[in-house]
Amino acid sequence: MSSVVYKRVVLKISGEALAGDKEFGIDFNVVNRIADEIKEVRDLGVQIGLVVGGGNIWRGRDAIGMDRTTADHMGMLATVINALALQDALEQRGVPTRVQTAIEMRAIAEPYIRRRAIRHLEKGRVVIFAAGTGNPFFSTDTAASLRAAEIDAEVILLAKKVDGVYDKDPLKHKDAVKFKELSYLDVLNKGLGVMDSTATSLCMDNKIPIIVFDLTTYGNIKKVVMGNDIGTIVKEG
Repeated sequence: MSSVVYKRVVLKISGEALAGDKEFGIDFNVVNRIADEIKEVRDLGVQIGLVVGGGNIWRGRDAIGMDRTTADHMGMLATVINALALQDALEQRGVPTRVQTAIEMRAIAEPYIRRRAIRHLEKGRVVIFAAGTGNPFFSTDTAASLRAAEIDAEVILLAKKVDGVYDKDPLKHKDAVKFKELSYLDVLNKGLGVMDSTATSLCMDNKIPIIVFDLTTYGNIKKVVMGNDIGTIVKEG
């Protein structure tokens, strides 16, 4: 444990990341690779809470003509599908895992209970927080910030398809400039696409740093928890 900088983390993975190169659904090659990485980090003694999005299956905000609350509830169910896929992959690797949902569905997962989640983490289990916050109009980024605050996580690891935060989309602009470090207010004032404003403000209020890094490079999760200087860190200015 001497080489580990962060001992309790929340890892946020977007639903789109689980789709890999597909436009829709789950790429199990990606899921298995992520599970391998999480196992390596967990074996170092790091306590891992995982929040996964659902955009590879359903995005509530894009449902034109549908009631927003209904669309968001459908998105929450999509996150549960992804959570179960990750749970299965982790348990196939001998990693004890629990899925906790913000909306009760006891036949397939535990309801989210803060003290139970912390106890699971203390026992070395990976806890996957699904169904967002359980409320419409709140993103899974906000769910990650909320759960991180509730379980006293030291950091949020924001896994993306790019290697940090840029002043503009690096996939569209070759002259995009990468930031090594930002304050929460920088993110809010510049409108940078790190997290939505609610999630960023929650992290700011609770002094939870956010590290944005590239998920597509194998080994990066381990590098981040060991304090390697990769990606972009968002913290107090």
